[in-house]
Amino acid sequence: MSWRTLVIRSRAKLDYKMNYMVVRKLDETNKIFIDEIHTLIIESTAVSLTAALLNELTKNKVKIIFCDEKRNPSSELISYYGSHDTSAKYRSQISWSRSIKEKVWTEIVREKIKNQSILLKELGHEEYKMLDEYYKQVELFDTTNREGHAAKVYFNALFGKGFSRSNEEPVNSALNYGYAILLSAINREVVSMGYMTQFGLFHDNMFNQFNLSCDLMEPFRIFVDRKIISMDIGELDSKAKLRIIEAMNDTIDIGGQNMYFNNALKVYCKSVFDALNNNDVLEIKFWKYEL
Repeated sequence: MSWRTLVIRSRAKLDYKMNYMVVRKLDETNKIFIDEIHTLIIESTAVSLTAALLNELTKNKVKIIFCDEKRNPSSELISYYGSHDTSAKYRSQISWSRSIKEKVWTEIVREKIKNQSILLKELGHEEYKMLDEYYKQVELFDTTNREGHAAKVYFNALFGKGFSRSNEEPVNSALNYGYAILLSAINREVVSMGYMTQFGLFHDNMFNQFNLSCDLMEPFRIFVDRKIISMDIGELDSKAKLRIIEAMNDTIDIGGQNMYFNNALKVYCKSVFDALNNNDVLEIKFWKYEL
C-alpha cells in the first residue's frame, strides 16, 4: 500500500520514467517509486510537470494537491475513474436510507467529541469533563448540536477564551492548512472506492464539492489539533507546514492493527461505507486514541 507524502517546495521539473517519478532540480535528480506515493503536494508555483507523469499518478490513485503563491492548498487532482464498479457504487450511495445516514453521523459525532475530551484530559484541562457529558448527551443525528457546543469548549480550553476559529492568526492558519491536507487525503479514499464526494451524510452545502469527505474527516481532526498544539506556531512558514505534513506519515492503531496514517484512513473509510451499505454502524472502525 502507498504511504509516502511528498512535498515539492522549490523550482523543479517532474516527469515519468519506468514507474518512477523523476524530480529534476538544478543541482540534483531524484527518483521516487510511484507505488510508494500516497500524496504529492506541489507547494511551489515554480514546478513544472509532464502530462505523462500526471497520467501515471492518476492511474495509481495518487492524491495531487496544488498550492497557490502563498504556498497554501488551492486545488487538487481527482481521477474520473475511482473504481471499476463506480456506477454501482453511485447507485448504492444514492439509495442509502436517511435512517442509516443519521445513525452513522451520530457515531461520527460521538467519536469526534470523545477524542476531543481525551486530548483535553491528556493536556490537563478540566474541561474534558464537560465534553464527557456532551458525549453522553448526543442524540440521533445530533439534533441538539452537542458537536457545536463541544467545539466551543474545546477550542477555548486549548487556545484561550478569546480564541475563535474565524480569527486571522497563525494557529488558525495552521489548523486550516492541516485540515485541508486531511480533507484531501479523505477525498482520495472516497473517490478511489468509487463514491461521490459531493453527497454527504450531514454536510449538505450546494457549493461544497466535498460534503461526504467533510463528514468522514471529523474524528481525525484531533490528529491535526494535537500536532499543532505540540508546535510553537509563531508563523505558518514552510518548516511549520512540513511538520504538519509529516504527521500524516505517523502510525496509528485502527482495528487492532498499527499502520501508517493514510492506510488507516483507507480502513476507516471502507468501514463507514460497509456500515452504510449493510445498515450496521457496528462495522465502523475508528482509530484508537487512548491516554
